[in-house]
Formats: sequence, structure tokens, C-alpha cells
Amino acid sequence: MKIAFIGTGVMGAPMAGHLARAGHDVTVYNRTRAKAEATGLAVAVTPAEAATGADAVVTCVGNDDDLAAVTLGADGAFGAMRDDAVFIDHTTVSAAIARQLAEARALVVDAPVSGGQAGAEKGQLSIMCGGSDAAMAKARPVMDAYAARIVHVGAAGAGQQTKMVNQICIAGVLQGLSEAVRFAQASALDLDAVFEAISGGAAQSWQMVNRWPTMTKDQFDFGFAIDWMRKDLGLALDEAKRNGAVLPVAALVDQFYAEVQKMGGGRQDTSALVRRLPR
Repeated sequence: MKIAFIGTGVMGAPMAGHLARAGHDVTVYNRTRAKAEATGLAVAVTPAEAATGADAVVTCVGNDDDLAAVTLGADGAFGAMRDDAVFIDHTTVSAAIARQLAEARALVVDAPVSGGQAGAEKGQLSIMCGGSDAAMAKARPVMDAYAARIVHVGAAGAGQQTKMVNQICIAGVLQGLSEAVRFAQASALDLDAVFEAISGGAAQSWQMVNRWPTMTKDQFDFGFAIDWMRKDLGLALDEAKRNGAVLPVAALVDQFYAEVQKMGGGRQDTSALVRRLPR
């Protein structure tokens, strides 16, 4: 397929690479041209140029405004796309803009991902999708290049709402894990032995398996940044105001993350939440 990939940051660049290695003809665009050139793929000057003649246009940008700019802006992809081309958005954004884009075009999938930079590099992302059956049928062959799991959750916006569910879960788990690490340290326990004892039982989680060793060593310069987690939790809290859900723990952990930001940890991994708890 001829594919345009817009947004070649830490997530988008490896995803575009997987598409090229799968045999697709990939053209990339990034607001910072050097990041697009670093992929080694064909580089377009504008999103519209990248999208011209493409079978699929994929985006992985920063936020609602960024997404609106590369799709609906003066040089946006939507003005250049063929009617039968599918649009796939992997940005974590509001459900509102996902629905807005689906109203603008027939074949649109909102498809936020989970798995972080490591998942993108390994081609093992979990993708939660919103859109029509027709749009999903065209999107799956594209996403297969970098996904371990693809789930069609529902109509437009459902993918973004599911990503909010994902982030709500992570926030609660990391707060509990942070408290557990500090409790174990206060008890002068062998932290490796504690991990061995509890990581095979009911307390086990992805965060525990992947972050316990680094949290206990105060290593946080990797992974999904707190600045992005706060953006995501903000989306979830805003959506909760619309649908009536009550999110007291998510709101509390969001404020805890604000404290870590003030400590200079905004670009650190979300597991740096433990920093706000005294040893």
C-alpha cells in the first residue's frame, strides 16, 4: 500500500519503520523536518503532500490542536486524500475531535495505542479502535505491521474513550505500586525477594513486572512521560464531566503527578510518581 505517516516522534518513527519493512511505500511528514529525515523514508513538505495518492494516512501527533492542524488545516491531509483512502489516528486525543474527523470523512478510525515506546519499537502495540466496520476493514492491514492486538471497540470516539479507561487503570495501579515500594523499603525488606514473592500472585501487573526494579533504584529517565500522562488524565476527567462518571482516584493521582512535575519530573516515566513519597 501507499501510506502517508504524519508524526515521526518516539512512537511514530518506529511505527513508520515497521510499515516500510512490511513492504509498504511510506512517505512521512513531521513538523520538525529533521525527525522525518531521520527515518530514512521519503519526506513530504506538508501533510497534504504526504497524503496525495495515499491508500492510507496515519497520524501520531501531540494533541487535539496538532491533529486538527495536520488534517483540517490549510495544508492538511483531508483536503488531499482520495475518497476511498482510510485515515487512522494513533494520537491520544479527545473523543470529541475523533467524532469530528469521522463526520468529515467516511473512512476514519480513532486508534490510540498502549505499550509505549518499547511496544512501538518491537511492533507489539495494543490498539483500541473506534470507527465503522468498513473503515476497520481497510485499517487492519496497515496496523498489523506494528500491533500485537487490535480491538474494534465501537463507533467513532470509542477508541479514545477506551484509551481513557486504560490511563485511569494505570494511574491507580502506579499509586498503589508506589506506596508498596516505599512500604517495603521502610520495612527494610529484600526488595528483589519481595518482588519474587508477589509478582506471581494476585498483585501482579504489567507495571509491577516492568517498573518495580527501576522504581526501587530511582531510575525514571525512560518510558511514558508524566507530562503526557497528565494530558491523558485531563482528557479522561473532561470526558467524565460529560458522561457523569466519578473519578476520585484518577483526579487525586493527577494532582500527585502535578507535584512530581514541580519537582522537575515532567519528562520522567510515569513510575516517577513514587518520588513524591518520602523514603
